[in-house]
Amino acid sequence: MCLGVPAKILETGDGTAVVEIGGVRRQISMMLVDDASGGEWVIVHAGFAIQRLSEEEAERTLALFQEIADADEFRNS
Repeated sequence: MCLGVPAKILETGDGTAVVEIGGVRRQISMMLVDDASGGEWVIVHAGFAIQRLSEEEAERTLALFQEIADADEFRNS
């Protein structure tokens, strides 16, 4: 299964962007998403932004990821 994760764009460059994913900054390719800028949210998969999304949808998705992590932690304790 492949998984794309929401990331907030911090800065953009020549076909790249620096994003934050879970407190970690990464440089990604922006070649698949046109005209995104700092402050916007994108879905990142395999080092590429593949789609824009709203801040609300990004926050909902991140909250669901946290619920999954919390449930897994509870099950393994």
